Amino acid sequence: MGKIKSALEIALERTGSVKSDKGSIGQFESRQKGKKLANDFLEGSVGSLEEEIGKVAAGEQASLKQGIFDVLVSQISLPNVKEDLKRIEAVTGGLNTLIGGKRFGEIAKQLGQIMNQFLSDAAQFEETLKRQYAPKLRQKEEEISRRYGRPVKLDPFQDPEFVAFYNQSVGSLRADYQAAADQAKEEAIRLFNGE
Repeated sequence: MGKIKSALEIALERTGSVKSDKGSIGQFESRQKGKKLANDFLEGSVGSLEEEIGKVAAGEQASLKQGIFDVLVSQISLPNVKEDLKRIEAVTGGLNTLIGGKRFGEIAKQLGQIMNQFLSDAAQFEETLKRQYAPKLRQKEEEISRRYGRPVKLDPFQDPEFVAFYNQSVGSLRADYQAAADQAKEEAIRLFNGE
């Protein structure tokens, strides 16, 4: 009868020819270190990316920068609230450290303007939608007030019908601005890769 092998023995046989590549492990670790550094930078616990990059051995800097870049470029997105603009400013500042050059400086400036304009347009759009929906909301308030025998005041966002109307309407506004943010992201990737 043949010998029955354990799962461990089979796994060892199959992976016996696999050798670890210390260089690729080092690059992976540097990239992970870069991702952590980027997150610390965005949280405000790291002051200067340039100083932190300078502390790393020259052979590891490319992988470290790639890790930082991956995190920062993924953060280019439309803001939901005004406080998100600080995050965008930090992201573009970090990317400017990595990419540099006049071309990216212009892109960063335009991106900041786009994000500000989006928040402004979204706020105006919300007010316009609320005004348009106000008669229907008053009608619902009156109906509920009659039903409960006391005055009821509804917030438009408590009404599922308004929320659906709002999401559909704001979705098209977001799509227009998201295209501009995506274009900035693609340009950052292109410049980082030296194309």
